[in-house]
Amino acid sequence: MNGRVVQKKICLLGDFAVGKTSLIRRFVEGRFDDRYLSTIGVKISRKPIDMADFTLNLLIWDLAGGDDFSKTGASYLRGAVAALIVCDLTRPDTLAGYEFYAHQMRQIVPDAILIFAGNKADLTEERALSVEELQTLVQQLGGTYLDTSAKSGYQVEKAFQLLAQQLTE
Repeated sequence: MNGRVVQKKICLLGDFAVGKTSLIRRFVEGRFDDRYLSTIGVKISRKPIDMADFTLNLLIWDLAGGDDFSKTGASYLRGAVAALIVCDLTRPDTLAGYEFYAHQMRQIVPDAILIFAGNKADLTEERALSVEELQTLVQQLGGTYLDTSAKSGYQVEKAFQLLAQQLTE
């Protein structure tokens, strides 16, 4: 392993309370906290990932969702190369965010890599969105889909690793 470090900016996008901050906390710190604190503006985390012949340093921008994003979010996307766009599997209304945020990202970064996460997969009883409908939409938007759970850790690492892998291809 040589000492080469490549730094890439990625954004987490999605409506309020879909679990963006929880996904980042699970990935970066390996923990889950069920106290909800709304992100105001942007919070930036850093996570190094060892690749075959270099270290990929992910700068993960956690952006406020909903109306806050509409006001200032687009300016935060500049310089990003990829986004993890998140919906809440128990709230079908958050699925509209997939198209909204994908469109916002593509306006600023036309060839951005997009990974779509359906979060809160651990809440099987409350689940309101099927993998099939999600995959169909994501295919139209030009990305990859995964179920995730920030609470249990299910496929959180995989989502970020997939992003890292696509960033370095």
